[in-house]
Amino acid sequence: MTRLLTSSPAEKKKPGRKWHRCKLHKKHTCWHARTCPHRKHKAHHEPDSGGPPPGTPNPPGALDQPAVVGGVATALALHVASRFTYGMTPALLAEMGGYPTVQAWVDAQLQPGSLADGDAEATESWWPRLSWSPQTMWANDQATPGEAWRAMADYQRWCLQRRMRSRRQLLESVTEFFENHLHVPVHDDGVFGFRADYGRLIRSHALGRFDQMLQAAIIHPAMGISLDNASSTKKAPNENLGRELLELHTVGRGNYTENDVKASARILTGYRVQMWSTWNAWYDTPSHWTGPVQVMGFSHPNADADGRAVAAAYLGYLARHPATAHRLARKLAVRYVSDEPSVQLVDHLASVYLASDTAIVPVLRALLSHPEFLASAGLKVRNPADDVVATWRALDIRAAAPTGDGSGANAVLWQTVSLGQAPFDWARPDGQPEDGSSWSSVSRVLASFETHYTLCGGWWPTTDTTYHPVASWVPVAAGQSIRFDALVEHLSQTLLGRTATARLLQACVQVTGVAAATAITTNHSLVKWGMPTLLTTVLDSPEHMTR
Repeated sequence: MTRLLTSSPAEKKKPGRKWHRCKLHKKHTCWHARTCPHRKHKAHHEPDSGGPPPGTPNPPGALDQPAVVGGVATALALHVASRFTYGMTPALLAEMGGYPTVQAWVDAQLQPGSLADGDAEATESWWPRLSWSPQTMWANDQATPGEAWRAMADYQRWCLQRRMRSRRQLLESVTEFFENHLHVPVHDDGVFGFRADYGRLIRSHALGRFDQMLQAAIIHPAMGISLDNASSTKKAPNENLGRELLELHTVGRGNYTENDVKASARILTGYRVQMWSTWNAWYDTPSHWTGPVQVMGFSHPNADADGRAVAAAYLGYLARHPATAHRLARKLAVRYVSDEPSVQLVDHLASVYLASDTAIVPVLRALLSHPEFLASAGLKVRNPADDVVATWRALDIRAAAPTGDGSGANAVLWQTVSLGQAPFDWARPDGQPEDGSSWSSVSRVLASFETHYTLCGGWWPTTDTTYHPVASWVPVAAGQSIRFDALVEHLSQTLLGRTATARLLQACVQVTGVAAATAITTNHSLVKWGMPTLLTTVLDSPEHMTR
Protein backbone atom coordinates (compact mmCIF):
# COMPACT_ATOMS: atom_id res chain seq x y z
CA MET A 1 0.00 0.00 0.00
CA THR A 2 1.33 3.43 -0.96
CA ARG A 3 1.04 6.35 1.43
CA LEU A 4 1.99 10.01 1.17
CA LEU A 5 4.17 11.98 3.53
CA THR A 6 1.17 12.82 5.69
CA SER A 7 1.54 9.52 7.57
CA SER A 8 1.94 9.78 11.31
CA PRO A 9 5.31 9.66 13.09
CA ALA A 10 4.29 6.35 14.58
CA GLU A 11 3.82 4.88 11.17
CA LYS A 12 7.24 6.12 10.10
CA LYS A 13 8.88 4.10 12.84
CA LYS A 14 7.33 0.74 11.89
CA PRO A 15 10.08 -1.84 11.31
CA GLY A 16 10.95 -3.07 7.82
CA ARG A 17 9.65 0.07 6.17
CA LYS A 18 11.45 3.14 4.92
CA TRP A 19 10.95 6.43 3.20
CA HIS A 20 12.51 7.26 -0.16
CA ARG A 21 12.02 9.71 -2.93
CA CYS A 22 10.07 8.25 -5.84
CA LYS A 23 12.25 8.22 -8.97
CA LEU A 24 9.35 8.91 -11.32
CA HIS A 25 7.47 11.39 -9.15
CA LYS A 26 10.19 13.65 -7.84
CA LYS A 27 7.74 15.99 -6.10
CA HIS A 28 6.34 13.16 -3.99
CA THR A 29 7.90 11.10 -1.27
CA CYS A 30 6.62 7.55 -1.24
CA TRP A 31 6.51 5.17 1.70
CA HIS A 32 6.88 1.49 0.97
CA ALA A 33 8.63 -1.68 1.93
CA ARG A 34 10.40 -2.26 -1.37
CA THR A 35 9.07 -0.68 -4.58
CA CYS A 36 6.83 2.28 -5.22
CA PRO A 37 3.68 1.17 -7.09
CA HIS A 38 2.63 4.79 -7.64
CA ARG A 39 -1.08 4.04 -7.20
CA LYS A 40 -1.91 6.98 -4.98
CA HIS A 41 -0.60 9.68 -7.29
CA LYS A 42 -1.33 8.18 -10.70
CA ALA A 43 -3.62 11.04 -11.65
CA HIS A 44 -0.62 13.20 -12.40
CA HIS A 45 0.99 10.56 -14.63
CA GLU A 46 0.20 7.46 -16.63
CA PRO A 47 -3.01 5.56 -15.93
CA ASP A 48 -2.68 2.31 -14.05
CA SER A 49 -2.64 -0.54 -16.52
CA GLY A 50 -3.30 -3.14 -13.91
CA GLY A 51 0.13 -4.67 -14.42
CA PRO A 52 2.59 -5.31 -11.64
CA PRO A 53 4.74 -2.50 -10.31
CA PRO A 54 8.35 -2.24 -11.38
CA GLY A 55 10.48 -5.02 -10.01
CA THR A 56 7.57 -7.40 -9.50
CA PRO A 57 8.63 -10.90 -10.59
CA ASN A 58 6.95 -12.28 -13.67
CA PRO A 59 4.23 -14.80 -13.01
CA PRO A 60 5.79 -18.27 -13.07
CA GLY A 61 4.70 -20.48 -15.92
CA ALA A 62 2.95 -17.74 -17.90
CA LEU A 63 3.87 -19.49 -21.16
CA ASP A 64 3.65 -23.05 -19.85
CA GLN A 65 0.57 -23.82 -21.92
CA PRO A 66 0.13 -25.99 -25.01
CA ALA A 67 0.53 -24.26 -28.35
CA VAL A 68 -1.92 -26.55 -30.13
CA VAL A 69 -5.04 -28.31 -28.84
CA GLY A 70 -7.01 -30.59 -31.15
CA GLY A 71 -4.99 -29.39 -34.13
CA VAL A 72 -5.96 -25.77 -33.47
CA ALA A 73 -3.59 -23.07 -32.23
CA THR A 74 -4.31 -21.78 -28.74
CA ALA A 75 -4.90 -18.09 -28.17
CA LEU A 76 -1.53 -17.82 -26.42
CA ALA A 77 0.33 -19.45 -29.30
CA LEU A 78 -1.39 -17.16 -31.81
CA HIS A 79 -0.49 -14.09 -29.77
CA VAL A 80 3.16 -15.01 -29.32
CA ALA A 81 3.45 -15.95 -33.00
CA SER A 82 1.78 -12.73 -34.13
CA ARG A 83 4.35 -10.61 -32.26
CA PHE A 84 7.55 -12.61 -32.67
CA THR A 85 7.10 -14.24 -36.09
CA TYR A 86 6.04 -12.98 -39.50
CA GLY A 87 2.73 -14.77 -39.43
CA MET A 88 1.22 -18.11 -38.49
CA THR A 89 1.36 -20.83 -41.15
CA PRO A 90 0.43 -24.52 -41.14
CA ALA A 91 4.16 -25.32 -40.99
CA LEU A 92 4.69 -23.01 -38.01
CA LEU A 93 1.60 -24.44 -36.31
CA ALA A 94 2.99 -27.96 -36.72
CA GLU A 95 6.37 -26.82 -35.42
CA MET A 96 4.90 -25.13 -32.33
CA GLY A 97 2.71 -28.19 -31.72
CA GLY A 98 5.86 -30.31 -31.60
CA TYR A 99 6.85 -28.64 -28.33
CA PRO A 100 5.07 -29.40 -25.04
CA THR A 101 4.41 -25.73 -24.30
CA VAL A 102 4.65 -22.30 -25.85
CA GLN A 103 7.53 -21.65 -23.46
CA ALA A 104 9.46 -24.60 -24.87
CA TRP A 105 9.03 -23.20 -28.39
CA VAL A 106 10.20 -19.76 -27.21
CA ASP A 107 13.23 -21.36 -25.53
CA ALA A 108 14.18 -23.00 -28.83
CA GLN A 109 13.73 -19.71 -30.70
CA LEU A 110 16.03 -17.98 -28.22
CA GLN A 111 18.74 -20.47 -29.19
CA PRO A 112 18.54 -20.08 -32.98
CA GLY A 113 21.73 -22.04 -33.60
CA SER A 114 19.89 -25.16 -32.49
CA LEU A 115 17.35 -24.80 -35.32
CA ALA A 116 18.26 -26.08 -38.78
CA ASP A 117 17.51 -23.32 -41.25
CA GLY A 118 18.44 -24.65 -44.65
CA ASP A 119 15.55 -23.03 -46.50
CA ALA A 120 16.62 -19.55 -45.46
CA GLU A 121 20.32 -20.26 -45.84
CA ALA A 122 19.76 -21.40 -49.42
CA THR A 123 19.06 -17.78 -50.36
CA GLU A 124 22.63 -16.71 -49.51
CA SER A 125 23.71 -17.33 -53.11
CA TRP A 126 20.70 -15.76 -54.82
CA TRP A 127 22.13 -12.25 -54.99
CA PRO A 128 25.88 -12.35 -55.75
CA ARG A 129 26.26 -8.60 -55.25
CA LEU A 130 25.91 -9.15 -51.50
CA SER A 131 29.25 -10.97 -51.42
CA TRP A 132 31.16 -8.23 -53.26
CA SER A 133 33.79 -6.29 -51.39
CA PRO A 134 33.35 -2.50 -51.21
CA GLN A 135 36.14 -2.15 -53.75
CA THR A 136 34.51 -4.60 -56.20
CA MET A 137 31.12 -3.00 -55.77
CA TRP A 138 32.56 0.44 -56.49
CA ALA A 139 34.44 -0.80 -59.56
CA ASN A 140 31.32 -2.51 -60.90
CA ASP A 141 29.24 0.59 -60.24
CA GLN A 142 31.70 2.69 -62.17
CA ALA A 143 31.53 0.27 -65.10
CA THR A 144 27.75 -0.15 -64.90
CA PRO A 145 26.09 2.80 -63.14
CA GLY A 146 23.44 1.68 -60.69
CA GLU A 147 25.11 -1.52 -59.49
CA ALA A 148 25.61 -0.11 -55.99
CA TRP A 149 21.94 0.85 -55.80
CA ARG A 150 20.95 -2.62 -57.05
CA ALA A 151 23.11 -4.20 -54.35
CA MET A 152 21.13 -2.38 -51.68
CA ALA A 153 17.87 -3.51 -53.26
CA ASP A 154 19.27 -7.06 -53.20
CA TYR A 155 19.96 -6.73 -49.48
CA GLN A 156 16.35 -5.70 -48.86
CA ARG A 157 15.14 -8.68 -50.92
CA TRP A 158 17.39 -11.07 -49.04
CA CYS A 159 16.00 -9.86 -45.72
CA LEU A 160 12.43 -10.28 -46.97
CA GLN A 161 13.14 -13.86 -48.03
CA ARG A 162 14.69 -14.64 -44.66
CA ARG A 163 11.58 -13.37 -42.92
CA MET A 164 9.41 -15.55 -45.15
CA ARG A 165 11.48 -18.72 -44.95
CA SER A 166 13.48 -18.83 -41.74
CA ARG A 167 12.59 -21.19 -38.91
CA ARG A 168 14.42 -18.71 -36.68
CA GLN A 169 11.50 -16.33 -36.73
CA LEU A 170 12.15 -14.66 -33.38
CA LEU A 171 15.75 -13.93 -34.39
CA GLU A 172 14.60 -12.34 -37.64
CA SER A 173 12.06 -10.19 -35.80
CA VAL A 174 14.52 -8.98 -33.16
CA THR A 175 17.17 -8.38 -35.84
CA GLU A 176 14.72 -6.14 -37.68
CA PHE A 177 14.03 -4.27 -34.42
CA PHE A 178 17.70 -3.52 -33.76
CA GLU A 179 18.50 -2.69 -37.39
CA ASN A 180 15.73 -0.14 -37.06
CA HIS A 181 16.99 1.12 -33.69
CA LEU A 182 20.57 1.47 -34.94
CA HIS A 183 19.29 2.56 -38.31
CA VAL A 184 21.49 2.98 -41.36
CA PRO A 185 19.30 3.74 -44.40
CA VAL A 186 20.17 1.38 -47.24
CA HIS A 187 20.28 4.20 -49.77
CA ASP A 188 22.43 6.62 -47.78
CA ASP A 189 25.14 7.94 -50.05
CA GLY A 190 28.23 5.74 -49.85
CA VAL A 191 27.03 2.95 -47.52
CA PHE A 192 26.45 0.41 -50.31
CA GLY A 193 29.77 -1.39 -49.88
CA PHE A 194 29.24 -2.02 -46.16
CA ARG A 195 25.49 -2.13 -45.55
CA ALA A 196 24.94 -5.89 -45.98
CA ASP A 197 27.84 -6.61 -43.63
CA TYR A 198 26.36 -4.16 -41.14
CA GLY A 199 23.04 -6.01 -41.21
CA ARG A 200 24.77 -9.33 -40.63
CA LEU A 201 26.63 -7.77 -37.70
CA ILE A 202 23.34 -6.69 -36.08
CA ARG A 203 21.91 -10.19 -36.62
CA SER A 204 24.95 -11.73 -34.89
CA HIS A 205 24.34 -9.57 -31.78
CA ALA A 206 20.54 -9.46 -31.79
CA LEU A 207 20.17 -12.04 -29.01
CA GLY A 208 23.41 -11.16 -27.25
CA ARG A 209 24.25 -8.05 -25.22
CA PHE A 210 23.38 -4.52 -26.24
CA ASP A 211 26.69 -3.09 -25.05
CA GLN A 212 28.53 -5.36 -27.49
CA MET A 213 26.09 -4.61 -30.29
CA LEU A 214 26.42 -0.87 -29.71
CA GLN A 215 30.21 -1.04 -29.69
CA ALA A 216 30.30 -2.95 -32.98
CA ALA A 217 27.60 -0.89 -34.71
CA ILE A 218 28.85 2.60 -33.87
CA ILE A 219 32.37 1.98 -35.17
CA HIS A 220 31.21 0.05 -38.25
CA PRO A 221 32.04 1.76 -41.56
CA ALA A 222 28.36 1.79 -42.61
CA MET A 223 27.40 3.81 -39.53
CA GLY A 224 30.45 6.02 -39.91
CA ILE A 225 29.60 6.85 -43.52
CA SER A 226 25.89 7.32 -42.85
CA LEU A 227 26.43 9.79 -40.01
CA ASP A 228 29.62 11.44 -41.30
CA ASN A 229 32.04 10.02 -38.75
CA ALA A 230 34.11 8.42 -41.51
CA SER A 231 35.43 11.87 -42.45
CA SER A 232 35.59 13.33 -38.94
CA THR A 233 39.01 14.51 -37.76
CA LYS A 234 40.53 16.13 -34.69
CA LYS A 235 40.77 19.44 -36.57
CA ALA A 236 37.11 19.35 -37.54
CA PRO A 237 35.13 16.80 -35.48
CA ASN A 238 31.80 16.11 -37.15
CA GLU A 239 29.04 16.10 -34.52
CA ASN A 240 26.47 14.06 -36.46
CA LEU A 241 27.25 10.60 -35.10
CA GLY A 242 28.14 11.90 -31.65
CA ARG A 243 24.73 13.59 -31.43
CA GLU A 244 22.64 10.74 -32.83
CA LEU A 245 24.44 8.26 -30.60
CA LEU A 246 23.07 10.19 -27.63
CA GLU A 247 19.70 11.22 -29.04
CA LEU A 248 18.65 8.08 -30.94
CA HIS A 249 20.79 5.12 -29.96
CA THR A 250 21.14 5.53 -26.20
CA VAL A 251 19.98 8.05 -23.56
CA GLY A 252 17.58 10.20 -25.61
CA ARG A 253 16.79 13.91 -25.61
CA GLY A 254 16.85 15.84 -22.37
CA ASN A 255 19.71 13.84 -20.89
CA TYR A 256 22.68 15.61 -22.47
CA THR A 257 23.95 19.07 -23.35
CA GLU A 258 25.55 20.58 -26.44
CA ASN A 259 28.91 20.30 -24.70
CA ASP A 260 28.21 16.58 -24.29
CA VAL A 261 27.60 16.35 -28.04
CA LYS A 262 30.92 18.04 -28.80
CA ALA A 263 32.80 15.70 -26.45
CA SER A 264 30.96 12.70 -27.89
CA ALA A 265 32.11 13.67 -31.39
CA ARG A 266 35.71 14.09 -30.21
CA ILE A 267 35.76 10.65 -28.60
CA LEU A 268 34.63 9.03 -31.86
CA THR A 269 37.28 10.63 -34.09
CA GLY A 270 39.78 8.26 -35.68
CA TYR A 271 37.42 5.80 -37.38
CA ARG A 272 37.93 6.58 -41.06
CA VAL A 273 36.88 5.33 -44.48
CA GLN A 274 38.62 6.32 -47.68
CA MET A 275 35.43 7.09 -49.55
CA TRP A 276 35.06 7.25 -53.34
CA SER A 277 38.51 5.80 -53.98
CA THR A 278 39.95 2.76 -52.15
CA TRP A 279 37.05 2.32 -49.68
CA ASN A 280 39.54 1.14 -47.06
CA ALA A 281 38.27 1.35 -43.50
CA TRP A 282 40.84 1.83 -40.74
CA TYR A 283 41.59 3.52 -37.43
CA ASP A 284 43.69 6.63 -38.05
CA THR A 285 45.50 7.72 -34.89
CA PRO A 286 46.56 11.12 -36.32
CA SER A 287 42.86 11.93 -36.78
CA HIS A 288 41.90 11.24 -33.17
CA TRP A 289 41.26 14.24 -30.95
CA THR A 290 43.16 14.02 -27.66
CA GLY A 291 42.54 15.78 -24.40
CA PRO A 292 40.15 15.44 -21.44
CA VAL A 293 36.57 14.58 -22.37
CA GLN A 294 33.37 14.47 -20.36
CA VAL A 295 29.93 13.33 -21.47
CA MET A 296 27.34 13.40 -18.70
CA GLY A 297 28.83 11.18 -15.97
CA PHE A 298 31.61 9.79 -18.16
CA SER A 299 35.05 11.40 -18.06
CA HIS A 300 38.44 10.33 -19.37
CA PRO A 301 41.86 11.95 -19.81
CA ASN A 302 41.91 10.70 -23.43
CA ALA A 303 45.65 11.28 -23.66
CA ASP A 304 46.52 8.44 -26.07
CA ALA A 305 46.51 9.04 -29.84
CA ASP A 306 44.83 5.65 -30.19
CA GLY A 307 41.42 6.46 -28.77
CA ARG A 308 39.76 3.10 -29.33
CA ALA A 309 39.90 2.19 -25.65
CA VAL A 310 38.28 5.52 -24.74
CA ALA A 311 35.52 4.96 -27.30
CA ALA A 312 34.91 1.45 -25.97
CA ALA A 313 34.66 2.71 -22.38
CA TYR A 314 32.36 5.54 -23.45
CA LEU A 315 30.04 3.27 -25.42
CA GLY A 316 29.96 0.83 -22.51
CA TYR A 317 28.97 3.66 -20.20
CA LEU A 318 26.14 4.72 -22.52
CA ALA A 319 24.87 1.16 -22.96
CA ARG A 320 24.58 0.76 -19.18
CA HIS A 321 23.05 4.16 -18.50
CA PRO A 322 19.58 4.01 -16.86
CA ALA A 323 18.20 6.38 -19.50
CA THR A 324 19.37 3.99 -22.23
CA ALA A 325 17.73 1.12 -20.38
CA HIS A 326 14.41 2.98 -20.28
CA ARG A 327 14.66 4.09 -23.91
CA LEU A 328 15.33 0.55 -25.15
CA ALA A 329 12.71 -0.90 -22.83
CA ARG A 330 10.05 1.46 -24.13
CA LYS A 331 10.95 0.86 -27.77
CA LEU A 332 10.79 -2.91 -27.26
CA ALA A 333 7.45 -2.53 -25.51
CA VAL A 334 6.08 -0.39 -28.35
CA ARG A 335 7.26 -2.94 -30.91
CA TYR A 336 6.00 -6.02 -29.11
CA VAL A 337 3.25 -4.93 -26.71
CA SER A 338 1.34 -1.74 -27.49
CA ASP A 339 1.76 1.77 -28.82
CA GLU A 340 1.40 3.18 -25.28
CA PRO A 341 3.04 0.75 -22.85
CA SER A 342 2.63 1.51 -19.17
CA VAL A 343 5.29 3.08 -17.01
CA GLN A 344 5.24 -0.09 -14.92
CA LEU A 345 6.09 -2.33 -17.85
CA VAL A 346 8.86 -0.06 -19.11
CA ASP A 347 10.36 0.26 -15.62
CA HIS A 348 10.28 -3.50 -15.18
CA LEU A 349 11.99 -4.21 -18.50
CA ALA A 350 14.59 -1.52 -17.83
CA SER A 351 15.38 -3.01 -14.44
CA VAL A 352 15.83 -6.46 -15.99
CA TYR A 353 18.11 -4.96 -18.67
CA LEU A 354 20.35 -3.29 -16.10
CA ALA A 355 20.37 -6.29 -13.78
CA SER A 356 21.37 -8.50 -16.73
CA ASP A 357 24.27 -6.23 -17.78
CA THR A 358 22.54 -5.26 -21.07
CA ALA A 359 21.74 -8.87 -22.09
CA ILE A 360 18.77 -8.88 -24.46
CA VAL A 361 17.31 -12.36 -23.92
CA PRO A 362 16.34 -11.79 -20.25
CA VAL A 363 14.49 -8.64 -21.32
CA LEU A 364 12.60 -10.56 -24.00
CA ARG A 365 11.70 -13.26 -21.49
CA ALA A 366 10.46 -10.63 -19.05
CA LEU A 367 8.39 -9.00 -21.76
CA LEU A 368 6.86 -12.27 -22.99
CA SER A 369 5.71 -13.33 -19.55
CA HIS A 370 4.46 -9.93 -18.41
CA PRO A 371 0.67 -9.60 -17.90
CA GLU A 372 0.59 -6.52 -20.09
CA PHE A 373 2.00 -8.46 -23.03
CA LEU A 374 -0.32 -11.38 -22.40
CA ALA A 375 -3.31 -9.02 -22.51
CA SER A 376 -2.26 -7.13 -25.64
CA ALA A 377 -3.43 -9.45 -28.44
CA GLY A 378 -4.47 -7.65 -31.62
CA LEU A 379 -3.32 -4.20 -30.52
CA LYS A 380 -0.53 -3.74 -33.07
CA VAL A 381 -0.87 -2.87 -36.77
CA ARG A 382 1.37 -4.65 -39.26
CA ASN A 383 3.73 -2.28 -41.02
CA PRO A 384 3.91 -2.49 -44.85
CA ALA A 385 6.80 -4.95 -45.10
CA ASP A 386 5.32 -7.16 -42.36
CA ASP A 387 2.02 -7.23 -44.24
CA VAL A 388 3.63 -8.32 -47.50
CA VAL A 389 5.71 -11.02 -45.82
CA ALA A 390 2.77 -12.31 -43.77
CA THR A 391 0.62 -12.46 -46.92
CA TRP A 392 3.21 -14.47 -48.83
CA ARG A 393 3.51 -16.81 -45.86
CA ALA A 394 -0.25 -17.19 -45.44
CA LEU A 395 -0.76 -18.03 -49.12
CA ASP A 396 2.35 -20.25 -49.12
CA ILE A 397 3.73 -18.48 -52.18
CA ARG A 398 7.20 -19.78 -52.99
CA ALA A 399 9.86 -17.80 -54.79
CA ALA A 400 12.70 -19.60 -56.52
CA ALA A 401 16.20 -18.27 -57.13
CA PRO A 402 15.67 -15.14 -59.24
CA THR A 403 16.57 -15.18 -62.91
CA GLY A 404 15.62 -11.58 -63.68
CA ASP A 405 14.11 -8.37 -62.35
CA GLY A 406 10.59 -9.77 -62.70
CA SER A 407 11.26 -12.85 -60.58
CA GLY A 408 9.16 -13.13 -57.44
CA ALA A 409 12.14 -12.89 -55.08
CA ASN A 410 12.99 -9.53 -56.69
CA ALA A 411 9.50 -8.18 -57.35
CA VAL A 412 8.37 -8.62 -53.74
CA LEU A 413 10.45 -5.56 -52.87
CA TRP A 414 8.27 -3.38 -55.11
CA GLN A 415 5.20 -4.68 -53.30
CA THR A 416 6.55 -3.28 -50.04
CA VAL A 417 7.34 0.00 -51.81
CA SER A 418 3.75 0.20 -53.09
CA LEU A 419 2.50 -0.07 -49.51
CA GLY A 420 4.62 2.86 -48.40
CA GLN A 421 7.81 1.54 -46.86
CA ALA A 422 10.45 -0.94 -47.96
CA PRO A 423 12.82 -2.50 -45.39
CA PHE A 424 15.48 -0.12 -44.05
CA ASP A 425 14.44 2.57 -46.55
CA TRP A 426 13.40 5.13 -43.95
CA ALA A 427 15.37 8.21 -44.96
CA ARG A 428 15.97 9.68 -41.49
CA PRO A 429 18.44 8.20 -38.98
CA ASP A 430 15.73 7.60 -36.36
CA GLY A 431 14.34 4.46 -38.05
CA GLN A 432 10.79 3.88 -39.16
CA PRO A 433 7.98 4.30 -36.60
CA GLU A 434 6.70 1.28 -34.69
CA ASP A 435 3.33 2.75 -33.74
CA GLY A 436 0.15 1.69 -35.48
CA SER A 437 -1.13 5.15 -36.36
CA SER A 438 1.82 5.71 -38.69
CA TRP A 439 0.68 2.77 -40.83
CA SER A 440 -3.08 3.14 -40.61
CA SER A 441 -3.83 5.72 -43.27
CA VAL A 442 -6.62 5.08 -45.75
CA SER A 443 -4.15 5.00 -48.65
CA ARG A 444 -1.96 2.39 -46.96
CA VAL A 445 -4.96 0.19 -46.09
CA LEU A 446 -6.27 0.37 -49.65
CA ALA A 447 -2.79 -0.43 -51.00
CA SER A 448 -2.67 -3.49 -48.73
CA PHE A 449 -6.05 -4.64 -49.99
CA GLU A 450 -4.85 -4.30 -53.60
CA THR A 451 -1.68 -6.26 -52.84
CA HIS A 452 -3.69 -8.99 -51.13
CA TYR A 453 -5.95 -9.25 -54.19
CA THR A 454 -3.03 -9.40 -56.60
CA LEU A 455 -1.34 -12.18 -54.63
CA CYS A 456 -4.57 -14.12 -54.03
CA GLY A 457 -5.15 -14.13 -57.77
CA GLY A 458 -1.58 -15.18 -58.51
CA TRP A 459 -1.34 -12.36 -61.05
CA TRP A 460 1.96 -10.73 -60.05
CA PRO A 461 4.68 -11.69 -59.75
CA THR A 462 4.59 -14.87 -61.84
CA THR A 463 8.19 -15.46 -62.89
CA ASP A 464 10.05 -17.96 -60.71
CA THR A 465 7.05 -17.97 -58.38
CA THR A 466 4.75 -20.83 -57.37
CA TYR A 467 1.17 -20.36 -56.17
CA HIS A 468 -1.35 -22.84 -54.84
CA PRO A 469 -3.73 -24.16 -57.52
CA VAL A 470 -7.09 -22.50 -56.96
CA ALA A 471 -8.96 -25.76 -56.39
CA SER A 472 -6.50 -26.78 -53.66
CA TRP A 473 -8.08 -24.19 -51.34
CA VAL A 474 -11.24 -26.32 -51.26
CA PRO A 475 -10.56 -29.30 -48.94
CA VAL A 476 -12.73 -31.87 -50.74
CA ALA A 477 -12.15 -34.42 -53.48
CA ALA A 478 -13.73 -34.10 -56.93
CA GLY A 479 -17.47 -34.76 -56.76
CA GLN A 480 -17.68 -33.93 -53.04
CA SER A 481 -18.85 -30.70 -51.45
CA ILE A 482 -18.35 -28.51 -48.41
CA ARG A 483 -20.68 -25.89 -46.96
CA PHE A 484 -19.59 -22.34 -47.62
CA ASP A 485 -19.39 -21.52 -43.90
CA ALA A 486 -17.18 -24.59 -43.40
CA LEU A 487 -14.99 -23.44 -46.30
CA VAL A 488 -14.60 -20.03 -44.67
CA GLU A 489 -13.64 -21.76 -41.42
CA HIS A 490 -11.06 -23.85 -43.30
CA LEU A 491 -9.57 -20.78 -44.97
CA SER A 492 -9.49 -18.88 -41.69
CA GLN A 493 -7.61 -21.74 -40.03
CA THR A 494 -5.22 -22.05 -42.99
CA LEU A 495 -4.53 -18.37 -43.67
CA LEU A 496 -4.96 -16.86 -40.21
CA GLY A 497 -4.36 -19.84 -37.93
CA ARG A 498 -7.61 -19.20 -36.04
CA THR A 499 -11.32 -19.89 -35.97
CA ALA A 500 -13.42 -17.71 -38.25
CA THR A 501 -15.36 -15.00 -36.47
CA ALA A 502 -19.02 -14.33 -37.19
CA ARG A 503 -17.91 -10.99 -38.61
CA LEU A 504 -15.56 -12.67 -41.07
CA LEU A 505 -18.22 -15.14 -42.22
CA GLN A 506 -20.68 -12.30 -42.72
CA ALA A 507 -18.13 -10.36 -44.77
CA CYS A 508 -17.40 -13.40 -46.95
CA VAL A 509 -21.11 -13.95 -47.58
CA GLN A 510 -21.64 -10.32 -48.50
CA VAL A 511 -18.62 -10.03 -50.77
CA THR A 512 -19.14 -13.28 -52.68
CA GLY A 513 -22.94 -13.40 -52.65
CA VAL A 514 -22.79 -17.05 -51.54
CA ALA A 515 -25.06 -18.10 -48.66
CA ALA A 516 -23.50 -19.81 -45.65
CA ALA A 517 -25.30 -23.10 -46.27
CA THR A 518 -24.39 -23.33 -49.97
CA ALA A 519 -22.64 -26.54 -51.02
CA ILE A 520 -19.31 -25.78 -52.66
CA THR A 521 -17.60 -28.23 -55.03
CA THR A 522 -14.37 -27.84 -56.95
CA ASN A 523 -16.49 -27.02 -60.01
CA HIS A 524 -18.57 -24.33 -58.31
CA SER A 525 -18.44 -20.88 -59.93
CA LEU A 526 -16.95 -19.51 -56.71
CA VAL A 527 -13.92 -21.75 -57.16
CA LYS A 528 -13.60 -20.98 -60.87
CA TRP A 529 -14.03 -17.22 -60.69
CA GLY A 530 -14.44 -15.95 -57.16
CA MET A 531 -11.70 -17.58 -55.09
CA PRO A 532 -9.32 -14.58 -55.27
CA THR A 533 -12.12 -12.42 -53.87
CA LEU A 534 -12.83 -14.88 -51.05
CA LEU A 535 -9.16 -15.28 -50.12
CA THR A 536 -8.68 -11.51 -50.21
CA THR A 537 -11.63 -10.98 -47.87
CA VAL A 538 -10.01 -13.27 -45.32
CA LEU A 539 -6.67 -11.45 -45.60
CA ASP A 540 -8.29 -8.00 -45.48
CA SER A 541 -9.69 -8.85 -42.05
CA PRO A 542 -8.37 -7.21 -38.87
CA GLU A 543 -7.02 -10.61 -37.82
CA HIS A 544 -4.47 -10.40 -40.65
CA MET A 545 -3.89 -6.65 -40.72
CA THR A 546 -3.04 -6.57 -37.01
CA ARG A 547 -0.70 -8.64 -34.95
